[in-house]
Amino acid sequence: MTEPTNEHGSSRGAAALAAPQATPHVQPARRGNFVAGDRVQLTDPKNRMHTIVLEPGKAFHTHRGILAHDDLIGLPDGSVVHSSGNTAYLALRPLLADYVLSMPRGAQVIYPKDAAQIVAMGDIFPGAKVLEAGVGSGALSCSLLRAVGPEGQLWSYELRDDFAAVARKNVQNWFGSTWAADGKPADPLQPSWHLHVGDVADNAETGFDRIILDMLTPWEALDMVERALLPGGVFIGYVATTPQLSELVEALRERGFTEPLAWESLVRDWHADGLAVRPDHRMIAHTAFLVRARKLAPGVTAPPRRRKPSKGREAYELRKKAAAPAETPDAGAVADEVWE
Repeated sequence: MTEPTNEHGSSRGAAALAAPQATPHVQPARRGNFVAGDRVQLTDPKNRMHTIVLEPGKAFHTHRGILAHDDLIGLPDGSVVHSSGNTAYLALRPLLADYVLSMPRGAQVIYPKDAAQIVAMGDIFPGAKVLEAGVGSGALSCSLLRAVGPEGQLWSYELRDDFAAVARKNVQNWFGSTWAADGKPADPLQPSWHLHVGDVADNAETGFDRIILDMLTPWEALDMVERALLPGGVFIGYVATTPQLSELVEALRERGFTEPLAWESLVRDWHADGLAVRPDHRMIAHTAFLVRARKLAPGVTAPPRRRKPSKGREAYELRKKAAAPAETPDAGAVADEVWE
């Protein structure tokens, strides 16, 4: 799978690069001929991708020649253009999946395969009120904002100011809107987003349909989740390791949620050329585990799930018991015992 590059031609992950921005307060077009301010993905004969933002009078420079932005403005989406060195480039508006892999990063992004699973398995619907924590570079925020639409709301929490700034700019570049310094929308094009810098455990807002946590210790925020999530609402946790997965699943089982469902997704491209059909040599394997559970109504306990005895369960209970603080005898009782 070829990695797209950003406007500067470097591969994804270059967080320090500042991407050229679309014209403020102008929503980038999603269809029709290319116009100034559009983000365009150029693919060369070797399937290498470069993303530019069209500006009149500007040019895209490569070792294969120069390509003037003016040559692209006015062309229909899906056109082929040639550089001054006669190299052909396919010009398309990038998909969101392309954009999130090439945009500047403050933190590792949630891959499109996981974002798609979150939107689908979390049943993120138009008009939903959604809470996410661990915004990172804003990749999942873009998918969630598109899913909830202008009638929905997305409340995003990020602990770090620098990550929040990167996420704000990335969402701005994709949707073509701007935000005030406090994260509140300053443009009517995207009124759905409420970006907060702080700990999600301190969130006081309630009435959420869906809550997604991408955190190191999401089980520590479950008190807030229980308080803020509506009965029947969906919780999704995004964790990277098996110890985190175990801790989160067991914490959910001890609370008012349905039996957690845990899974990962693996994506493998296939090579198909005539009768030569085989798996590609590379694939996107493990990126994270996803955990889904639904909140029960107040005072309701789900029917117990029948499980076979397992050594893993026994080991977990022993570890939990060993980690529990030992009861300290009353000081007076200890003194009496010593004196006796």
